[in-house]
Amino acid sequence: ITPSPPRCDILSLSGRAIRYLSKRRQERVQLIGDALRRDGFDLALLQEVWSEQDYSDLKVKLGGCYPFSHYFRSGVIGSGLCVFSRFPILDTLLYQYSLNGYPYMVRAGWVCEEPRSRAGGGMGGHGPFALPSCQLHAEYCREKDAYLPHRLVQAWELAQFIRHTSKAADVVLLGGDLNMHPEDVGIRLLRGWTGLRDAFAEAARFEGCEDGCTLVPNNCFTVKSELLPFPLGIRIDYILYKAVSSFTVKCEELKTTTGTAPGMDIPFSDHEAVMATLHIRRQGQAAGDTLDTAEPTLADVVTEARTEVGVGLRAAQRQRYSTGRMAVLALLLLLLQAAAALGALAGLAAGQPFPKLSFSLLAFLAIGVLLLATGLHLFHTMEVKMLQGTEEQMRMALRALQERP
Repeated sequence: ITPSPPRCDILSLSGRAIRYLSKRRQERVQLIGDALRRDGFDLALLQEVWSEQDYSDLKVKLGGCYPFSHYFRSGVIGSGLCVFSRFPILDTLLYQYSLNGYPYMVRAGWVCEEPRSRAGGGMGGHGPFALPSCQLHAEYCREKDAYLPHRLVQAWELAQFIRHTSKAADVVLLGGDLNMHPEDVGIRLLRGWTGLRDAFAEAARFEGCEDGCTLVPNNCFTVKSELLPFPLGIRIDYILYKAVSSFTVKCEELKTTTGTAPGMDIPFSDHEAVMATLHIRRQGQAAGDTLDTAEPTLADVVTEARTEVGVGLRAAQRQRYSTGRMAVLALLLLLLQAAAALGALAGLAAGQPFPKLSFSLLAFLAIGVLLLATGLHLFHTMEVKMLQGTEEQMRMALRALQERP
C-alpha cells in the first residue's frame, strides 16, 4: 500500500438508455462510451444493457481506457449487467434472485430475471475489492405495491450475498438501481444487515440533482405519470460502500448527471448517472465484517421486513389455491367432455349428428385453461416456498439480534 490513500472514481448508470426498443438507443450507447472514455473513471457499473452487441461495441470503444470488463449472461435476454474496470477483475459470480415478479406481468420484464452479480478485483496493489452490481425489481405503483414482498426477498438475498462473498475483500462497493427510496424498509434492511454506507449521505461534497434524485421529471425519457407524487423526483440509484478489513473508506465527492449529454439534446438515460470519488486508506486495526451495531433499530427493521414478507406469503398462498382450483375445474370439464363425446359417438348408430366443431373448441379452451392454471399453480407453489424460506431466515436473524448482549 502506498502512503497516500488511493482514489477510486466510480460511475453507476441504469435505465432505459440501452434497452432493445429504447428511443435513439445506439446513439445513446455511443454517448455513454464517449463519457466513460472522457471522464476516466476507475470503475463503471452499467445496468439494463440488454443488447450484448451494445456491450461488445462499448468494450471495443473503451478498450484503451478500461482494459478489464465483464458482461453477466443470464435469463432469456440477459442480465443487463456489465462492469468496466481499469484494474484486473480477479473473479466473477452471478447469482439470480429466487423471486423476480410474476410471469404473467409482461410489463415488469419477468423474462429478464434481474440478478445480482459480483466482480472481485484488485486495485493497483491495494488489496481485493468486492464489486457487486445489481438491479432490484421495480415498484410501478407505490400506493399498491404488489412487488414489495419480492423486492424485500431480493434485498435480503443481496444482503446475505454481500456478507457471504465479501469476507476475503478489503473493500465492498455496491452500485445499481435498487428501485427503493432511501427511507424504504428494503434499503434500511440492506444497509443495516451489511453495514454498507450511502455515498450520498456520507459525501463531503455533492453536486447534481436536488436531494440526489436520479429519476427526475425534467428528463425527456422519464414517464411523468410515475413521478406525480414526487415533483422533485426520486432517488433510487445508489453507490454503497464499506471497508471490511484493515481499511477505511470515505466519500470525498458525489455527483449526478443533470439534463442532457454535453452538446446533445438528449440525456444518457431516463436515470441520472451516479458518480462517486472514494478515498481508501489502511488503518491500524482490522474493521472486521460485522453487523452495523450503530443501528439500534435493526431488529425493528427486520421485524418490519418479515411482516411484509408474511403479507406476500399469504397472498401467494391464496393465489396458489385459486390456480389449483382452476386447474381442477378445467380437468373436470375435460372429463365431462370426454364422457359426453363417448355418449355422442354411441348415439351415431341412431343417426344423431356429432357436433365436432363445438366439442373441439370447448376441448381446446379447457386444455388451455388447464395448462395455464397448472403453470401458475407451480409458480405460486415455488413462490410460497421461497417466501416461507425467507421469512424463516428473518425469524432466525431476529432471534439472534434479540439475544445479542
